[in-house]
Amino acid sequence: MLGFENIMVLAVVLGAMILFVTNKLRVDLVALCVLAVLLVSGIIKPEQALYGFANPATATVAAMFVLSAGLARTGFVEWLARSIDRIAGKSPQQLVFVLCVTIGLLSAFIVNTATVTIFIPVAIALAKSRHISPSRVLIPLSYASQFGGVCTLVGTSTNILVNSIAVSNGLPKYGLFEFAPLGLIMSVVGIIFLVLVSGWLLPKRKGEYQKLDKYRLVDYLIELRVMEKSPLISTTWRKSKSKNSPEIELIKLIRAEKETWQPRDAKIKKGDILLLHGNMEKLMLMKDEYKLHPTETKLNDKKLSSDDVRLIEALVPPDSFLIGRTLKTANFYRRFKCRVFAVQRRGKIIRDRIAEIRFAAGDTTLLQCDKEDLDGILNSNDLIVTNELTDLHMRKDRVFTAIGIMAGVVALAAFNVFPILVAAIIGAVGMVLSRCISLEEAYKAINWKVIFLLGGILPLGIALHESGTAQILANSLLQPLIKFGPVTVLALLYLITAVMTETMSNNASAILLAPIAFSIAEILGVSPRPFLIAITFAASTSFATPIGYQTNTMIFTPGGYRFSDYSKIGIPLNLLFWGLAVLLIPVFWQF
Repeated sequence: MLGFENIMVLAVVLGAMILFVTNKLRVDLVALCVLAVLLVSGIIKPEQALYGFANPATATVAAMFVLSAGLARTGFVEWLARSIDRIAGKSPQQLVFVLCVTIGLLSAFIVNTATVTIFIPVAIALAKSRHISPSRVLIPLSYASQFGGVCTLVGTSTNILVNSIAVSNGLPKYGLFEFAPLGLIMSVVGIIFLVLVSGWLLPKRKGEYQKLDKYRLVDYLIELRVMEKSPLISTTWRKSKSKNSPEIELIKLIRAEKETWQPRDAKIKKGDILLLHGNMEKLMLMKDEYKLHPTETKLNDKKLSSDDVRLIEALVPPDSFLIGRTLKTANFYRRFKCRVFAVQRRGKIIRDRIAEIRFAAGDTTLLQCDKEDLDGILNSNDLIVTNELTDLHMRKDRVFTAIGIMAGVVALAAFNVFPILVAAIIGAVGMVLSRCISLEEAYKAINWKVIFLLGGILPLGIALHESGTAQILANSLLQPLIKFGPVTVLALLYLITAVMTETMSNNASAILLAPIAFSIAEILGVSPRPFLIAITFAASTSFATPIGYQTNTMIFTPGGYRFSDYSKIGIPLNLLFWGLAVLLIPVFWQF
């Protein structure tokens, strides 16, 4: 019989899952909303509300962000990425193999979004120099970062999180390399799979890329203001000579900050803003022919690209300052000294006024900037320039210090000198004191979205457990399968976690399912450790969609992918990992 608390907890879980899947709100905001509802309804006590922020997992994840940034700032990761060119062969298979092995090793100890951020422009450059489509290498790059992440306790935030949940429920903590036996097997199998099948499961699209300009841009939106001597004045778009370019479409006509009714039939006046959609090269020709001027800019009206002006494509990473802000609220021009021509989101043009677009993680922007201002964008943490390679700005006198600090953290945790939380904090402080990273850079390196997600959503795990809702869910959902034994239940739990992670936050999936895993183990009379391992691996390896994992989203537009590209190669890989997990977890972790 469901009580009031059970119904409330189930309602919160369902509401959170819907918001996570639909992306109506940011995941960290959803987590804070969950926390507020649990508090107001009295399901958790005020002191329990702080459990997520005071949890060792949250502090450990924050420290690992700083450690990763220390290695990145000194240039070690970037130097290693560039060194691949000397050892990678000329074939797609050889390049995929070397990229996967390298990023897999790095991601075992460094936050995978940080490594993928650095490797995206490098992988594109390496592919182009070998006349290989970037679409052949970027999905393997993202997947390999997930392979490496499941090999160690610090490889992903999910591993750290599940370890903390296990300890808080009375289980022994996981060792730094406890995940390694299964993680290494999955990594080897996964890399072999990608090398062998990526050639025919991933798109080549060479013909399509030959039709694009050097920045792989087919079409974009641009805002152009009608100037004084424009031949468009006093005529309509439908009647103007622009009809000779049918591939260019008028989306909106803005006059005095208001959209006009039926823009194609409205008489055009001086000062009107035309929101046009079409091929960028033809849009630039129209701009010159009809005396139109780009808006939202303080740059001189020069050619699209020249010796002094560069056209660049830049990706908004998951931890960018720009997320949720518009050009104005982000003070974009003052920050980057460049003009925004257009924004794409998951391969689709955003049909809004550029000035009103709120940036989201994974957006790709088409920017025009003076050559002298390019370094500022290349060295920014808020944009990843995918069609330019940054100059190496290695703090050479600090690179070995950073490597030594990271090695020290690993040693302290591996030999149980200190718990992983203490070792990570010592390492983070060491990175700042040794000037591998400044204090400001350390604060900026922490992905606060993840921190607030953990802080807000972890108390939901308490609510699920203490209210008995987890036990009810375990009984109702899995009771028919219990007679088939723990391996069958483990297989279903892994599958449920994997499916959930394809559409929502991997940390949220783990937090929701971990209490159910404990209840299942209690019903079966077995150890919950194998079930927690299944949740950890399933939540940390998301291959079938571009939204299931941050690195998948990051490479979507630079790779020119479609949603189905992930499914073609990701679903077989997920099924392969599922089979390995069901077969090997009971071997390495006894029930």
